[in-house]
Amino acid sequence: MGRYPRKVSEHQPHRFERGTDGPKVIMAGVDGSASSLRAAAYAAGLARRQHALLALVYVQPVLAGGAALGAPVAGTTGEIAESLVEEIRTSAERVKGLWQVRWEFHTFRGDAYAGLARAADDLKADAVVVGVSESAGHRFVGSVAVRLVKAGRWPVTVVP
Repeated sequence: MGRYPRKVSEHQPHRFERGTDGPKVIMAGVDGSASSLRAAAYAAGLARRQHALLALVYVQPVLAGGAALGAPVAGTTGEIAESLVEEIRTSAERVKGLWQVRWEFHTFRGDAYAGLARAADDLKADAVVVGVSESAGHRFVGSVAVRLVKAGRWPVTVVP
C-alpha cells in the first residue's frame, strides 16, 4: 500500500500570506516622469481588473545640498506632489464613465528606493509597479527598479 497524504488537521495553523487571494493593494511609484505615469496607468488597469486599491506614491526627495544653498526644497517638492495629484485626478475624471478604480495618493520623504520600500511595507502592497529609470546616473548607483527587485519583498513590475 502507498503512503497517503497527511490529514488536513495535521497541517500547521493557517498563516496570513500576502497576495494569496489576489492583490488587495497595488502600489505605483510616480514622480512626474513619462515612464512613471505609464507605470501608474498600467497599475490602474491591474487594480481595476483585480478590484484592488491603487496606491500612488510620490517620494519627496530630501535635497541636503539644495537646502544648504538656501533653495526652498520642501516647497518645491510639495508643489510637485500637488501637481501630480491634480494630474491624476484629471486623468481619473476623464475615464470615470469607462471604469472606476479606488485610489489613494501618498507622499513619503527620502530617497526614492527607501521611500518606495517603506511605502510598500506600510501600505502592505501586494505588488509594486514602477517606470524604467530615465536617469543616466542609475548606472552608478543602480536604478530604483533594480533595487526593489533585488529586495525580493514584493512582486515588482517595471514599465518601459
